[in-house]
Amino acid sequence: MGAEDQSLHETIVRPLSPGAEMRPDRGGAGMRAYDVLIKKRDGVELDKSEIGLLVESYLDGELTDYQMSAFLMASFLNGLSLDETAALTEAMLSSGDVLSFEESLAPLVDKHSTGGVGDKVSLVLLPIAVECGLRVPMISGRSLGFTGGTLDKLESIPGIETSLDPEKMKEIVSEQGGCFAAQTERLVPADGKLYALRDATGTVESIPLITSSILSKKMAEGVEANVIDVKFGRGAFMEDEARAASLAEMLEEVGRRLSFKVKTILSPMDQPLGKSVGNALEVAEAVESLMGEGSDDLMALTHRLVAEMLLLAGRVETLERGVSLSKEAIDSQRALERFVSIVEAQGGRIDLEKEGFGLPRADFIASFKAGKSGLIKGIDARGIGELLREMGGGRFRAGDQIDPAPGFVFERKVGERVAVNDVICEVHASDESALSGAVSRLRDLIEIEAL
Repeated sequence: MGAEDQSLHETIVRPLSPGAEMRPDRGGAGMRAYDVLIKKRDGVELDKSEIGLLVESYLDGELTDYQMSAFLMASFLNGLSLDETAALTEAMLSSGDVLSFEESLAPLVDKHSTGGVGDKVSLVLLPIAVECGLRVPMISGRSLGFTGGTLDKLESIPGIETSLDPEKMKEIVSEQGGCFAAQTERLVPADGKLYALRDATGTVESIPLITSSILSKKMAEGVEANVIDVKFGRGAFMEDEARAASLAEMLEEVGRRLSFKVKTILSPMDQPLGKSVGNALEVAEAVESLMGEGSDDLMALTHRLVAEMLLLAGRVETLERGVSLSKEAIDSQRALERFVSIVEAQGGRIDLEKEGFGLPRADFIASFKAGKSGLIKGIDARGIGELLREMGGGRFRAGDQIDPAPGFVFERKVGERVAVNDVICEVHASDESALSGAVSRLRDLIEIEAL
């Protein structure tokens, strides 16, 4: 247990002093908040003011961690209605700043993914969307667990700055049409505090709590619409497709109640998306994709998401037209040029003339080859993500440093035939021990079915 988790644990379970009784705070907001907790415990639906009171009291320090933990657990067990989820989203949004952009920059649209292994879609999508006439102030996250984070991938680019203040974001969006930025402490501070509690109390999987977390952050960006890629499968946060569909439905419905345009799509994540897994390797693949060399699965999903963004913003009348515009931005090289330009505006550099585009490269590389002939039946996306984390390419705790170089480049995917000694993937590692260990582990993660 880390220091922060230990502190939170102690706060939640600290014993009472001898002779003391557990009594609610009967003064001010504390008394009212206690009554709200009792209502939620008993399955009574809360109104907007009651949920607002809980969030405000918690941020002000009048509501303790253990009291808010009780609310989260009651919400997890009894559920939150659509109205309650919308109210919680609004309360979280109101806890911090909301970005605002000049009307001339419209339409402002963003895309969000619930996370997966090898998911570098945002890197490819943003410059395409900009070249299709959208403005995209994208605020992204870091990796935690087996799924990668867009910011960690971007920060493998030498010199790039992602900690942008609101004025710098506005400047880059105005000049370049889009930017990649980290969430600041002033945007939805309630989400950071509540997520730490959810993580410590086993309530992370609550669909209403996930919904309010996602939508409050997206609305704080100041965009008018958002397309959300809800992933399911072994390499996704949510494995079950039915639960993913429930999350997608709630995201759209709560968005409607808050007059925020939301479109969701469901996409499978049982094998890694695209060819590569690993921070610098995924940036390199994104650049290659913008050059017109992207894998079929990555580009099909990217073009679909861009088209949904254009449709949601009213820039096209059909999905087919949106896909066509997205492909044109690739074919003309405009999207590639835009990506390089945005990276440079944020202090980074992509060298298109250099092998590997000037990105960090691993010192040790080996090929993983097929041990028998047959059909690739499965590539365990979750296992690949966990293996990358063990190689230093991901985090076990929020403050862990990431090595951008290690990872995997897949030459073959699920459904393809292989013969003995065919190369299935290339393994990149920062030391020989990690390299040999990874090659050995892949035998348990890649399934070949004899024909």
